[in-house]
Amino acid sequence: MTTSWRFSALASRHRALGSALEDWSGMGTAWSYDKDQEQEYLAIRTKAGFMDVSGLKKVHVVGPHAFHVIDRATTRYADKIKPGRSSYATMLNDDGKFIDDCVIYRTGPNSYMVVHGAGAGHEQLTMAAMGRDVDIRFDDNLHDISLQGPLAVDFLEAQGVPGIRDLAYFAHTQTMLWDKPVMISRTGYTGERGYEIFCRAQDAADIWDALADKGAPMGIIPTRFTTLDLLRAESYLLFYPYDNSDQYPFENEKGGDTLWELGLDFTVSKGKTGFRGAEEHYRLQGKERFKIYGVKLEGTTPADEGAPLLKDGKQVGVVTVGVYSSLNKHNVGIARMPVDCAVDGTPMVVQNAGGDIPCVAHSMPFYDPDKKRRTAKG
Repeated sequence: MTTSWRFSALASRHRALGSALEDWSGMGTAWSYDKDQEQEYLAIRTKAGFMDVSGLKKVHVVGPHAFHVIDRATTRYADKIKPGRSSYATMLNDDGKFIDDCVIYRTGPNSYMVVHGAGAGHEQLTMAAMGRDVDIRFDDNLHDISLQGPLAVDFLEAQGVPGIRDLAYFAHTQTMLWDKPVMISRTGYTGERGYEIFCRAQDAADIWDALADKGAPMGIIPTRFTTLDLLRAESYLLFYPYDNSDQYPFENEKGGDTLWELGLDFTVSKGKTGFRGAEEHYRLQGKERFKIYGVKLEGTTPADEGAPLLKDGKQVGVVTVGVYSSLNKHNVGIARMPVDCAVDGTPMVVQNAGGDIPCVAHSMPFYDPDKKRRTAKG
C-alpha cells in the first residue's frame, strides 16, 4: 500500500522484479525485489548495478538572480560552481539546524538544478526566491537512473558516450545515450565510481531496458533502492530522515541537528555568511550534544535499524543503519552517540531485538577511507 502522489515511469519494471512500490518522498519506490539483495550489493562493489532514484526531487532555479537564491538557501557559494560542475551542500533553518542536503548542478550561467531528498529543500528554495528575478520549477518528468560500480565507466564508454572516462568527479555532461537526450553526472551514493543518468520520463523505460540487456554480459544488474543502505553504511553517507533527523532523539538531543554534530560542517564554503541560519550555525560550534560516529560489531549479525546503543548498561545512543559485508568481512554501522563515546575503541553494546551484540566505536568510512574508488581518474 502506498500513499504516493508522484509517479515513476519505471513502476512496471519494479513490479516485474517483485516490488510492491513502497512510498518514499511521495513516489512509489522499489524497497524490495524477488531476489537476493546481497547479489545486488556485490554487483555494485565488484562490477556495477543500476537503480531508480527518481524519488529524489529535482528543482530548477533559473534566471538573473538564480545564484542569489542558491547562496541564500544553501551553504555553498553558488558562483564558485562552474557550469558543468556540481557541489554537495546542506540547508539550514533559522536556528542553524539541518533541514536537508542536496547536490547543486550548475547547468548554465543563470541556471542551476538542485537535487534533494525528503527534506524541505524545495520550500527553502521557494522562500529564498521571494522578490527575486528567478523561476523555481519542480521537475518530476526528469527521471534519475543511478549506475554505480567499478565497471560503470567501461560500460558507458562501450555505449559510445563521448569523454565519459575523462568526466571528473562531481562534473556532468549533456549528451546522448542510445539516441536519447540525457545529462550524465559523475556522482552517486555508494562509495564507488558511479554516474547518474538524468532522462525524460518517456525515455526512462527504454534506458532501463537497455541497461538490463546490454549490461547483463558484464554482470551489471538492476538493484533495489534499499541496497543503498548496505553501501552507504560502509561509506559514511548519511540519509535523511534516518541518520540526520529527530527520528531517534535521546537524552537532551531535542531540537534538530547541527552540521557540527553530523560531521557535515565541510559543506559550508569557507568564510561564507548570509545563508539562512549562518549566524546560529557558527555560534553552535563546540556545543555538540552528540556525534555521528561509526560502530564495529562482533559477529555477523548486523545492527537493527534504530537499535539502542548501550554503555555500562545505560542507553547512550542509537544505531541508525547497520550492515555485515561478506565481501569486506566486517560488521559495521552508523550511530548517534555522546561526544565522549565517539572515540575509537570505546566499548559499547548494540541492543538488537534478537540479543545484545558487543561493539566498539570506530571512525568512518569503513570502506575505501581515502575515497580513491569514487574519485578515480581515467
